[in-house]
Amino acid sequence: MKLKRFLKSGAVAVGIAVTLASCTQTQTTSPQDILTIHDEEINQIISGMSLEEKVEMLHSKTIMSSEGIPRLGIQEIRYADGPFGIREEIGDMFRPKGWTIDSATYFPTGSALAATWSPDLAYKYGTGMAHEATRRGKDMVLGPAMNIQRIPVGGRTYEYFSEDPLLAGALAVGYVKGVQDEGRAVCLKHFAVNNQENDRGTVNAIVDERTLREIYLKPFEVAVKEGGAWGVMTAYNKVNGNWCSENPYLNNKILRGEWGFNGMTVSDWGGTHSTMGAALGGLNVQMTGDTYLGLALIDSVNIGKVPESVVDDKVREILRVRYTVRAIPENEANIEMASQPEEQRIAYEVASKSVVLLKNENNILPIDLNKVKNIAVIGQNAVLSTAAGGMGAGVKTIYEISPLQGLQNKIGNAATINYAPGYKNYVRSWGPPVPNPNNAETIDEAADPAFVAEAVKIAKEADLVLYFAGTNKSIETEGKDRENIDLPVGQNEIAEALIQANPNLVTVIISGGPCDLRKVNNLSKAMVQGWWNGLEGGNALADVLLGNIAPSGKLPFTFPLKLEDSPAYAMGTYPQKKEVVKEEDVFVSQYRKDDIKKDSDDKKEVDFSAFFRRPVNGPDAPYSEGLYVGYRWFDSKDLPVLYPFGYGLSYVDFNYSELETNKKSYKADDVIEVSFNIQNNGSMEADEVPQVYLHRVNPSIDWPNKELKAFSRVTLQPGEVKTVSLEIPVKDLRYWDEENKTWQNDMCDVELLVGSSVNDILLTKKLSLIE
Repeated sequence: MKLKRFLKSGAVAVGIAVTLASCTQTQTTSPQDILTIHDEEINQIISGMSLEEKVEMLHSKTIMSSEGIPRLGIQEIRYADGPFGIREEIGDMFRPKGWTIDSATYFPTGSALAATWSPDLAYKYGTGMAHEATRRGKDMVLGPAMNIQRIPVGGRTYEYFSEDPLLAGALAVGYVKGVQDEGRAVCLKHFAVNNQENDRGTVNAIVDERTLREIYLKPFEVAVKEGGAWGVMTAYNKVNGNWCSENPYLNNKILRGEWGFNGMTVSDWGGTHSTMGAALGGLNVQMTGDTYLGLALIDSVNIGKVPESVVDDKVREILRVRYTVRAIPENEANIEMASQPEEQRIAYEVASKSVVLLKNENNILPIDLNKVKNIAVIGQNAVLSTAAGGMGAGVKTIYEISPLQGLQNKIGNAATINYAPGYKNYVRSWGPPVPNPNNAETIDEAADPAFVAEAVKIAKEADLVLYFAGTNKSIETEGKDRENIDLPVGQNEIAEALIQANPNLVTVIISGGPCDLRKVNNLSKAMVQGWWNGLEGGNALADVLLGNIAPSGKLPFTFPLKLEDSPAYAMGTYPQKKEVVKEEDVFVSQYRKDDIKKDSDDKKEVDFSAFFRRPVNGPDAPYSEGLYVGYRWFDSKDLPVLYPFGYGLSYVDFNYSELETNKKSYKADDVIEVSFNIQNNGSMEADEVPQVYLHRVNPSIDWPNKELKAFSRVTLQPGEVKTVSLEIPVKDLRYWDEENKTWQNDMCDVELLVGSSVNDILLTKKLSLIE
């Protein structure tokens, strides 16, 4: 009876943990310390648990939960798939349960959020995700997705933030704090070096230690150490020969040992490979199934192969999260629609500040409705939904404003809008294709003459043509990288026809990642990157096109002139050549069984064994470019690009001046304090994103030509001048010394380079780093 009374009080503590954590936050030395404040109670609970009870917590309970301690009234951990919207309620094999109250806010995807260059907006975004997770009774949001965008064709480029670790890390910290300040946990993904979707379940990323530390782990490090993330999802792939779910170097030495992570790790769904590896390699929860962290683990403990103390540690780390995140009682969850106006406003704000103006000849934008009375809107990307699809990444959105709807909403009767599909849509089919006259049979199908004729007809009659090109979530999708970055289904042909019909051509690219825009860029007077921008994306885009707000997005990755210029292609390390049987994707092999139908007449069972015939050993992926990923490669090699990292125009011009630093020379423990002025020379309010890069003048080791070291987003009224102040700790300029296995300073002369993109440097100042 005494034990029961204690346990009941422990269960109550779960409910008040967030309040307690908030009260004690100022007394802690690390954001991770919040997780340990209930360790004494947790240790007492563990001492009263059976081995079977403990192990039951280390694998899935359902497809989206892992067990708590039912005997003690401690609720399971309930996961909410993200990272840009709370997934609808699902059952076995990810089948929707068909609820009517689980429609969520479709937030702009990761690359769109990254284009805002705003940790503050990432924070708001996180709060919105947390609010909807709470309404749904979920504990942990499976996001943010924050791997470095190494290859332009990456299937999850749209989910990830950037090719730069500083930008990716800053956005991740904002997202993490936004979610966790509202009482839900994040699950950073995918740890680590998950930079391609082809063969993602078997590929072995071979990365030198310096590159690993400075590029690929850095966003995770700041999300753990500064953001205080409570959960981490291990990636499918291997890193330097070891699966991420059982990688003691990543999970034990670095994540927990060096970074002080006190939370729980979760495998990606189907990404666990062995009992001993997972048990000793730092994994807390196997998702899904109990093949490894179930009965096999109990047997391993009983025969002395795995110390029970290892199991205790795993349970403690799970319970830390459980005690920090208030369990939502059943009678408080799912009583109102998940998506509410507050979150929809956040989605609009992010979308409106993410749109990137790439080109604007003769100031054809913004659209002047005093002169433009007939607008031709061409292209299916003006009307197609982007919320669903992408295999595992989709949102059952409460609504979605398409670009065409946004224009109609904002223009009203001020101009006539005529629409034509222009090109056929390519839809990747999981089963037999469903005939649709608007769909192409192949991704590179030529333009349909009838579609072209219709588009040309309305273009000839228009004052302005808005051409919506780009990709979709059949082309950019989890589980499969693109074969190239070409515009699909004859979109270049359409552009050529449109420019012959009307010289006033504005092209809007709706995509998650970069596309080869050479041809359409040359044909268009203006170019706009519109992203997959959430449920309010159409309204936000229309406001930018019409000049209700100034465009202020900046590219979070490089748009190369051609794919072959990018580092992994230039080095010949991607795509990998392999001599193995083509694998079924690791995720698909588990959860797409519903595409094989059972014979309802004779009740024959289907043999699913073919779905599990995946090779264990996939190709090696040497990261031979090392530190030279993204703009670091193009800038250092002096290679021309179509649009550089950090690039984005506005409807106003900005003047940069008066770059100052607090000193001229700095020691290892100093902070470089940078200030400069920015003036809005235009006639409307506008945001600018000044960027500070650092160039090493006489280094002792190899460095890229420039590296981003600070940035800020600044709002300026017409004519206003603001002083921007930024800090760069000298410790953040260190490199990883592979020989001594530690961070070292490279004291040398440096140049601070301030500008509006990596290729548009406006202010410079020489400094010295001294011993």
